[in-house]
Amino acid sequence: MARPILQLEASNEEVAELGRLVRGSKVSVRDRFRANIILRRLEGKSETEVAQALGCSLGAVCKWSKRFDAQGITGLKDAPGRGRKERLPTEKISLVLERATRPPQGRVRWSIRSMAREAGVSKSTVQRIWHHNDIKPHRLETFKISNDPNFEEKFWDVIGLYLDPPEKALVLCCDEKSQCQALERTQRGLPLKKGYSRTQTHDYIRHGTITLFAALSYLEGKIISRTEESHTHLEWLRFLKQIDRETPNELDLHLIVDNYATHKHPVVQHWLSRHPRFHTHFTPTSSSWLNLVERFFGELTSEVVREGSFQSLRQLVRAIESYLVERNGNPKKYLWRASGLEILEKIKRAREALANEAVILT
Repeated sequence: MARPILQLEASNEEVAELGRLVRGSKVSVRDRFRANIILRRLEGKSETEVAQALGCSLGAVCKWSKRFDAQGITGLKDAPGRGRKERLPTEKISLVLERATRPPQGRVRWSIRSMAREAGVSKSTVQRIWHHNDIKPHRLETFKISNDPNFEEKFWDVIGLYLDPPEKALVLCCDEKSQCQALERTQRGLPLKKGYSRTQTHDYIRHGTITLFAALSYLEGKIISRTEESHTHLEWLRFLKQIDRETPNELDLHLIVDNYATHKHPVVQHWLSRHPRFHTHFTPTSSSWLNLVERFFGELTSEVVREGSFQSLRQLVRAIESYLVERNGNPKKYLWRASGLEILEKIKRAREALANEAVILT
């Protein structure tokens, strides 16, 4: 008499966790293999079918099926004490971890090799310990916490335009990208090929800079733009007049801008007072990330300006204008999806962390 086939059952949460293990890029091969067995068994496949599909032994499928049936997801983990014992002394591991945040005198961080010399272990051991504990001394991320006393008021003013745009109005994210350099590489680079990266010379010839003024329509994704040689209040005023000409007269215009002095110049303020359909909304100080036009500037820089080679300033302008024509022909919208409350909570935690760090240093 054949033995009965074990029928597995799992909750929705367990199925979701198994799927995460199978798809996760940082999941070990061992955990992915075991989760794959259980998912196939939950689909109704027999142990023999699963073994054939995964190219493993029938015993392995039976083992992990029984473990899951008895203990759930926990049963797919190795029992404590199994596997190769750690040969590295505990004090060595502690040294590598604790000293990671305290670089040597005269340096800002440890390298894998310098830490290996300090701890008296191999560089692969240091790399393994740091990786296992998610420590990344080589990574550096930039940030700036706003000290604007009216931060929350300005924050919600801008967020409100994204989450609930006013009727019969355009929300325009405006800013200028200054210092767009026309750099000409001294030699022609080699194209991308299989097994080889694109190349370009490290040196270049400068042909000057321009400033790009841009107004991103939040609802449509289209860009109103203008290039100028500089970015004083006079150029900004010319750009405002261009916006006035190129937008329907019956619509109000809500402009999201930063606190650059040019935007607040008396001449600009006087012109705005004579054009009541313009409403300016200033982002908090040091919070340009609230202005979605910065997303567009980032893409323009990476796709056109940074890696291009331009024999003249005019050639750079033509490249930018061509990019804008193509983009406006197929507009790309940036939709605000982040929760305002979650952002404020994250900023609060960052301020508390900075305050605690200041206390430690003193």
